Amino acid sequence: MSPRTGRPPSDNPKVLNTRIRLSESDNEKLDYCCEVLGLTKAAVIRAGIEKMYDEARKTAKK
Repeated sequence: MSPRTGRPPSDNPKVLNTRIRLSESDNEKLDYCCEVLGLTKAAVIRAGIEKMYDEARKTAKK
């Protein structure tokens, strides 16, 4: 029998979906970030979440 083919399982699977509504200007900013940084929309959004999470943790510790 041949081994399984396809992508290997991820250490951090992305199993949840979230839907957001954006203005045209927000979408243009997101597209610009993706183009300049060479990242996907999901990667840019995840980076934004991390940045805001870090900021919230710093604020909460004060």
